[in-house]
Amino acid sequence: MSVPVSQMYTVASYVLRQRLRGRKRYPLVLMLEPLFRCNLACAGCGKIQHPAEILRQNLSPEQCFKAVDECGAPMVSIPGGEPLMHPQIVEIVEGLVARKKYIYLCTNALKLEAALPKFKPSKYLSFSVHMDGPREEHDHAVCREGTYDIAVSAIKAALKAGFRVTTNTTLFDTADPERIRGFFDEMMRLGVEGMMVSPGYPYDKAPDQEHFLKRTQTMTLFRKLFDKPSKWVFNQSPLFMEFLKGNWQLECTPWGNPTYNLFGWQKPCYLMNEGYAQSFQELLDTTDWDSYGCASGNPKCTDCMVHSGYEPSAVSATFGSWRGFVTTAKIALFGPLKNKPLPQIAATRVSAGPQQTQLRRTSDGRIELPVLK
Repeated sequence: MSVPVSQMYTVASYVLRQRLRGRKRYPLVLMLEPLFRCNLACAGCGKIQHPAEILRQNLSPEQCFKAVDECGAPMVSIPGGEPLMHPQIVEIVEGLVARKKYIYLCTNALKLEAALPKFKPSKYLSFSVHMDGPREEHDHAVCREGTYDIAVSAIKAALKAGFRVTTNTTLFDTADPERIRGFFDEMMRLGVEGMMVSPGYPYDKAPDQEHFLKRTQTMTLFRKLFDKPSKWVFNQSPLFMEFLKGNWQLECTPWGNPTYNLFGWQKPCYLMNEGYAQSFQELLDTTDWDSYGCASGNPKCTDCMVHSGYEPSAVSATFGSWRGFVTTAKIALFGPLKNKPLPQIAATRVSAGPQQTQLRRTSDGRIELPVLK
């Protein structure tokens, strides 16, 4: 399987239209968070650390559709929390398919196999399964044994039922390049359409603050991952992959992947919470965009090379400049770029604040979820 030609054409033509209209800032993927609630408590994620009364809430389908229509992005990513815990997730997906939006429903897959009969296969719907490395590494990352095998079983079932399936992998400084290479091989053998990979972002409320990659560590890791030829398929632009290796310069464009959730339009991006706007236009008009991204000097952005900030930049560079377009074509024809000397970057670690919730680890090694009363 591969990304449908219709999806590639839709995205390319959309970007070109924005450029022709002279729009400097436009959305590419809407990050639609219909809930924060989750059935896992991953050590590198701070998303579930909201009060219980917030974790019980959901966006309504009408709220989701309004945000999608207001934003106008051709693609919608549905993270969380765990979207399959939303009682109206099928209605939300069906409404977005009717709008001909390309949807990536991000899931840990614990509920996926049981939920499959509720959904209809469509070129507009992909299940993006979180797979954070081989079995041992994945189960450790999500703080629960057995999740890797459950996810693999769900992937096989979804593919057999005719659904599009991709994977989403977040890497930390504990990642072993050779084991991750073997993991990528295994995902390809399963038959997934493509893979997404990204270094982790240091959420200030994440229980584990010790294993986030600094920028030079990210470049070194991805050079080791891709130093040998492979037949892997990534659901990401070639320029972003070269950016991860330090071979292509990109600046963060957080407006390219705007986030809408229970509180409104999150400033400035999916990863940082600096307030909320009540409309997408207000988000564009009132956010001080120059204060974010590595070039801004903002210490919270120093080590970030996450796809949600830089994939839109890579897409814009691909279709917005001859240099980017020609370079992308050369990579497609002749393979990755030759590695350049690594830049010397003084990275700053942002530590968790005093408000961080301390999650309790159980005797079997799991992190205990908050109790919703």
